[in-house]
Amino acid sequence: MAEHPAYPVGLRLTGRRVVVLGGGQVAQRRLPALIAAGADIRLVSPEATPSVEAMADTGEITWERRPYTEGDLAGAWYVLIATSDAEAAEAASAEAERHRVWCVRSDDADRATAWTPATGHSEGVTVAVLTTDARHRDPRHTAAIRDAVVEGLRDGTLVAPHRRTRTPGVALVGGGPGDPDLITVRGRRLLAEADVVIADRLGPRDLLAELPPHVEVIDAAKIPYGRFMAQEAINNALIEHAKQGKAVVRLKGGDPFVFGRGMEEAQALAEAGIACTVVPGISSSVSVPGAAGIPVTHRGVAHEFTVVSGHVAPDDERSLVDWQSLAKLTGTLVILMGVDKIGEIAEALVAHGKSPDTPVALVQEGTTAAQRRVDATLATVGETAVAQEVRPPAVIVVGEVVAVGPHGTV
Repeated sequence: MAEHPAYPVGLRLTGRRVVVLGGGQVAQRRLPALIAAGADIRLVSPEATPSVEAMADTGEITWERRPYTEGDLAGAWYVLIATSDAEAAEAASAEAERHRVWCVRSDDADRATAWTPATGHSEGVTVAVLTTDARHRDPRHTAAIRDAVVEGLRDGTLVAPHRRTRTPGVALVGGGPGDPDLITVRGRRLLAEADVVIADRLGPRDLLAELPPHVEVIDAAKIPYGRFMAQEAINNALIEHAKQGKAVVRLKGGDPFVFGRGMEEAQALAEAGIACTVVPGISSSVSVPGAAGIPVTHRGVAHEFTVVSGHVAPDDERSLVDWQSLAKLTGTLVILMGVDKIGEIAEALVAHGKSPDTPVALVQEGTTAAQRRVDATLATVGETAVAQEVRPPAVIVVGEVVAVGPHGTV
């Protein structure tokens, strides 16, 4: 007789008894979802992994530290058999059959009365995938299908028509250091749902090419020493489009609140009564050095790192950086927006006591195909940056961590 496909269903287990036999790796993977479902979970097992034991210690499950015995499934709505004791698995499966309790078996799926699908979640939607053909029942295959669907929902490449739009407002999205793959999944999804995108030059520009034709892209054009769009004009553009009922994304490089003036935009939106969502991004201050093989901290070398802006010179009255104190620190110094001022910065650090032999690395266009790393010391970095024609955006790392890893590791 041909095998019929399984009938998919969602179990509402809140407050209902679920029995789990076995406290090993299978139980460790399955228990969190059962706990999240609000089930009354009874674990029967002589032993458990530390993670499962922690669930019992915190009261998320009830653990009876003994082998299975007849009658353990009394009052159960659902049972997961995940024990390595074959005899106990058979006996429990038979008890479940007699009492008509849906039973999942990790040891023998063909003899189970229920299967656990490969599941994933995105924005209030649960994706569950089951294999219908017993001849090709491969967990890796169902997991791969689940991952593809969930990823499509998260990054916006798979969006049902009625889910296309979101609540109008503005999302301040950190786009990461430059590689389009380093934006968060939430940021990518919001881009896919946007009507208007106001983008910085330092944002992941490749993502703009993926936007649908109807999306209006506004270039904030904050190019150093070139054309620029005043911050007030950016704020006004955000407010204007949001008041038209559009979904607006302000796409910024790195993280919105790390030298990104994101709070200024959030404050302007709040004053205008516009809903604002902040989506953090991967900051170039950490990710770009890492992509170039430089750890900003390293055991026995640096126990702290400090991130500063170098857009004004140390002797400029507008500077808020205490360069004298920074020169005394033994950790790592990460300088953003400091390419054209690095000579003056290096001189100030040395003048305040930093060794002129301190290693320095300049990483230009970090995480992108154009990434390059230029090494120097505090004594030579000014002339080296000019000779090597280092251009922004570049992250500058000062400290012994520069010499820790193999040069150019990615």
